[in-house]
Amino acid sequence: MPPWDSDERASLESWLDFYRTTLAQKCDGLAEDRLRKASVAPSPLTLLGLVQHMAEVERNWFRRVLAQEDAPPIFTPDADPEDTDGGFDLAEDTGYEKALRIWQAETALARENCAARALDETSPFMGGQVTLRWIYTHMIAEYARHCGHADLIRERIDGRTGF
Repeated sequence: MPPWDSDERASLESWLDFYRTTLAQKCDGLAEDRLRKASVAPSPLTLLGLVQHMAEVERNWFRRVLAQEDAPPIFTPDADPEDTDGGFDLAEDTGYEKALRIWQAETALARENCAARALDETSPFMGGQVTLRWIYTHMIAEYARHCGHADLIRERIDGRTGF
């Protein structure tokens, strides 16, 4: 749980880490076939797909946008680099352990790229400028939304909610 009395930066970083941890917890203890199980027809959304997607989103915002790195898509290497909504589709050769390691590596790089930057530092984005503060806020919202999806998928798989 993020601290109740921290400064703005610590609050933003804590909430982002809270949701990163929440997504990982939604996947804990499930076999590979369950992590690949779609929520409910017609949606193809899976817990594994959410982990892959968040690795792509971390890469996009903290490497491509914030650090201006040339970082190609991870799970769909032939995808348009401008397609920042990838990762949901599952490949036979990518299992949860591999996706988890990639996601964790991307979050570690995200922390490194943010460490020396001020919240009001900007990076070029879509013809304008975006602050690190905006990126943190966007990422918290992105994770919160997908943790809600993960909660529903997990409940459908084995009835487990919360945590």
